[in-house]
Amino acid sequence: MNNILFFLTPKAMCAFVYDDFSIRQALEKMESAGYASLPILTKHGEYRGTLTEGDLLWALKNICYMDMRQAEARRIMEIDRRKDNVPVRVTTTMQDLVQRASSQNFVPVVDDKDTFIGIVTRGAIIKYCSQHLFPED
Repeated sequence: MNNILFFLTPKAMCAFVYDDFSIRQALEKMESAGYASLPILTKHGEYRGTLTEGDLLWALKNICYMDMRQAEARRIMEIDRRKDNVPVRVTTTMQDLVQRASSQNFVPVVDDKDTFIGIVTRGAIIKYCSQHLFPED
């Protein structure tokens, strides 16, 4: 299997936040999605980075001073993020994808115009490997 699209969760099925979201909007989106990190996209669909629960927690403390009114007034791109998940292109090799997934819980996938098309989760790769390394008898 050399095509990473086999593992892709398409954008339409992904939870994400837009780069102009307020901190409060991002908190609400993360809560409703139930994920610990989400891709950040522009309104044009370009990938901008990764927002984590920890990023939001520190922003609430350091930028909003634990005040939800401040969280409505501040944008997520004002937040210092600990680490952005590095995206790959659809032409990325499986070896590079697995290597990237070893240090990221999801790998953003972009097309040749840097438009976000979806994610590959570490879980999808592990499931595939498990099925092929340990097939049921």
